[in-house]
Amino acid sequence: MNADRLPGKFPDIAHNWVALQSQLPIKPIRTEEDYQQMVQIANSLSDHLNGKGDDPLADLFAILTDLIERWEVQNVKVPKAEPREVLRYLLETNNLKQKDLIGIASPTVVSDILAGRRAISKKVAKALAVRFHTDVSAFL
Repeated sequence: MNADRLPGKFPDIAHNWVALQSQLPIKPIRTEEDYQQMVQIANSLSDHLNGKGDDPLADLFAILTDLIERWEVQNVKVPKAEPREVLRYLLETNNLKQKDLIGIASPTVVSDILAGRRAISKKVAKALAVRFHTDVSAFL
């Protein structure tokens, strides 16, 4: 696209967009590599925001999470397996550790689930479904 042919302020916007992307490569997610890159950026941004919804970058974080969620809905396939194996698969494919689910269940509970010592409760199954953008039935 030739930014010089765009009407109005678009040439300036295009120039600023190129400058922004050289620092922060935000783009549509088309591949697994793009997805992993956006997740990494979103995680870093989340750490920066630390719950501050009034930060000027909060809208950027919302845009990134929307892109990520859209990709996940269209591309994340959950295997047909026992609920604990589904959880193990999702942890591995998302490069997560048990402690990353602390808002859903304690690391001890997650460990017990993965070891087969505990079933996934309905409450935890619902929270996992939201976290991994999948149907709750995958965990029950």
